Amino acid sequence: MISLGEDTIYQYHKFIEWMDTLRDLDDNAWLTPVAEGKATIGEIVAHLQNWDHYLIHTIIPSIKHGEGMVFPDFDSFNQKAYEYARSGITKNRMLDEFKQTRLQLVEILLSEPDVAAKQVTANGVVNCPHTGTPYSLLYIIHEFIEHDLHHKNQILSAIGFSRSEE
Repeated sequence: MISLGEDTIYQYHKFIEWMDTLRDLDDNAWLTPVAEGKATIGEIVAHLQNWDHYLIHTIIPSIKHGEGMVFPDFDSFNQKAYEYARSGITKNRMLDEFKQTRLQLVEILLSEPDVAAKQVTANGVVNCPHTGTPYSLLYIIHEFIEHDLHHKNQILSAIGFSRSEE
């Protein structure tokens, strides 16, 4: 039987399959903003990869050292990812980096379930103000799944798919 934690991690892993479908996009679509004033598809992929990288290299070590999770200012953090996407990196390399980072994070989550499930603070807060749920890395992953889906819907809309075509 799959636990709730494993199911969440499985959903997080499954997003890789959908991201691989973006390899078929032409470069114009990849480099076009998903909406007026919004990020390009390439920038969104870099943004998602950057957050996974942050979880691996900052959040997980912090939890292992008995500390809470500290998240940076979103705007400046995201800006760095957008700049990376505009640095000349190819679509396939960006997708490869996303996949490699997501797989690495999933492996850590599955191999260290105590780290994933440990209740910790997020920027000093014990419980999510919206749900009252105690914070843990697993809870953040659950929120990131929603975040992934938000960006997936933006991308699908930008490339001309309606949600009923998925």
